[in-house]
Amino acid sequence: MNFFTDIVQNSVLVCAVCGWAVAQILKTLIHLLFTKKFVAERLVGSGGMPSSHSATVTSLATATCYIYGANSFEFAIALIFAIVVMYDAMGVRRETGIQAKVLNEILDAFADMGSDMSPQDKLKEFVGHTPLQVLAGAILGILIAVIYCSIN
Repeated sequence: MNFFTDIVQNSVLVCAVCGWAVAQILKTLIHLLFTKKFVAERLVGSGGMPSSHSATVTSLATATCYIYGANSFEFAIALIFAIVVMYDAMGVRRETGIQAKVLNEILDAFADMGSDMSPQDKLKEFVGHTPLQVLAGAILGILIAVIYCSIN
């Protein structure tokens, strides 16, 4: 039972999870606001505004810095991890989403020509993030960690 108590009391972990959860909820609400449709998949899906990947890793890095200090190896690891994740979200994963959109348009064209392709054949387009989505997630993650660590 001590293991579970330790996990719940791990401020770095709690900050990272809170960063992810708040970003996912905001992402779902923003999607609802713009499309007027509730899509439950947005609560756990990737892509969209704000970036939950960015919120998670910046919350992790900020809490690590707050608890262990800027000169600690823990912070160095968390910071490099955050940079790699955010770079990947704007780079490779964003390009994957753009390619999925183009391929889905090709699938639609085949369907218009009489092909019997189903909607399940479509690729997921919400994969990566724009720089603005990553920035918004990063700011959100930093704010969550600063608030959480200040309270505790």
